[in-house]
Amino acid sequence: MNKEQKKQYISDMTNQFEKSEAVIVTHYQGLTMNQLDELRAKMREHGIKFKITNNRITKLALEKTRCKDLSNLFSGPTAVALSEDAITSAKILTNFSKENENLKILGGIMGSDILDVAGVKNVATLPSLDEARAKIVGVKNRYFSARKIKKITRDKIYYGWLK
Repeated sequence: MNKEQKKQYISDMTNQFEKSEAVIVTHYQGLTMNQLDELRAKMREHGIKFKITNNRITKLALEKTRCKDLSNLFSGPTAVALSEDAITSAKILTNFSKENENLKILGGIMGSDILDVAGVKNVATLPSLDEARAKIVGVKNRYFSARKIKKITRDKIYYGWLK
């Protein structure tokens, strides 16, 4: 990489770190290319970028972002997941690391919160935004259905339709 390419890389990575709501750092040593491609495909389906990084230059990009506290995680064969949805990226990486022990989750950041490995795994247990919405709609529908049934029953008793 020449000097201009390095400057461009730093600029691109700085922008991606700033735009991403969630950043999760992993080690991928021992994964085959097929496994990496499979992981990238799963991530891409959900709009998540999974990039293998150049550690020294990535640390320079981190210095100018809210993610600067993650720089100590960038050593060895490192890849980073950048996304707007921390829960989905944590779920995908956690599930993939269970199937492939060579993928090691090191930590990350969600919003302004620094996460260790346990924190990332804890985030992975949370319901996704779609799951949470579905639960809210389900609870709301049950509540309104129960009220409607109660009202119909009360009306039938009041008007003498039900004895």
